[in-house]
Amino acid sequence: MNSLTISLIVFACVFGGALLGMFLRAVLHERHLSADSKDLVKLGMGLVGTMTALVLGLLIASAKGSFDTQRNGLAQLSANIILLDRVLAHYGPEAKDARETLRASVADMLQRTWPENSSHAERSEGRYEGLYEKIQGLSPRNDAQRTLQTQALKVATDIAQTRWLLFAQKGSSIPTPFLVVMVSWLALILASFGLFAPPQCGRRSDPARVFIGGFQCDFSDP
Repeated sequence: MNSLTISLIVFACVFGGALLGMFLRAVLHERHLSADSKDLVKLGMGLVGTMTALVLGLLIASAKGSFDTQRNGLAQLSANIILLDRVLAHYGPEAKDARETLRASVADMLQRTWPENSSHAERSEGRYEGLYEKIQGLSPRNDAQRTLQTQALKVATDIAQTRWLLFAQKGSSIPTPFLVVMVSWLALILASFGLFAPPQCGRRSDPARVFIGGFQCDFSDP
């Protein structure tokens, strides 16, 4: 489920909470809408609002942490790819095939980590493993090339580790239970606005005004 769909669902739930509050106001008897009932609901909504703010803070922290992790991993992956290409370039002409495979593997890794569709991910499987085999199959003729081959194998291993780490972290960074709880509480808060909004703010106006009128009418009371 993409971000736009989730946003629309959240908006529908929260806006539906305001509509539910307006509907309950119309069907409930006036004794259920007394000043004492309003004060009790306001006290409960204050607690719910505080908890909602805490959950929202946790969701933002989780999303920010996931973004920073993926950004740092992508930066490390890019640096290792450039380093591997330079090491193979210093190895000599014998590493030309390995460098070409590396260039093809970069697009392959990006496609597998953030695929546009599943069919592309299936066709791209296994290309990076071929790069490791090409580096391992090099035949160094001196100590310098032997050192470069060892370094290239180490960098290739680091790239593989970073690649699979990014692949494992590509899912949603927001825990679904937290999101469900936060949306439920927001809908409950908006329902209380629609329930206790004065008639001039809630009964004869369109539902969208509850978002503004509910705040205005709620905080204007002494």
